Amino acid sequence: MAERKIRVLLAKPGLDGHDRGAKVVAHAMREAGMEIIYTGLHQTVASIVNQAVQEDVDVIGLSIMSGAHIPICKKLMGMVKEQGVDNKLVVVGGVIPNKDIPVLKEIGVEGIFPGGSYFNDIVDFIQENVANR
Repeated sequence: MAERKIRVLLAKPGLDGHDRGAKVVAHAMREAGMEIIYTGLHQTVASIVNQAVQEDVDVIGLSIMSGAHIPICKKLMGMVKEQGVDNKLVVVGGVIPNKDIPVLKEIGVEGIFPGGSYFNDIVDFIQENVANR
């Protein structure tokens, strides 16, 4: 029996209109054998969580370039807990200053990938952390 592919919901929350990086990361994940569900631009946190539940994903990935990563992640982690899907791996990438990384980890975001992160690091992190769930 074939092993199930890791399913990743990749989302662009808020008004951020830049998604080239998210599409490139999605391509790298696909090349690594993951199944990617890309939500497109301008998603609400509620729609991201609902899609994650409907698609039964292993990973919720956010790409945030606007600088609103802390309030968006706080809201997302609250909704994930409310919906009872806090077993999902949550990762975020984009424009994230180093000083915000501890705050995001405290909120419950497990993987944080600022601009310039290597694709292999992202893929390896996801593969290791989904396997250990």
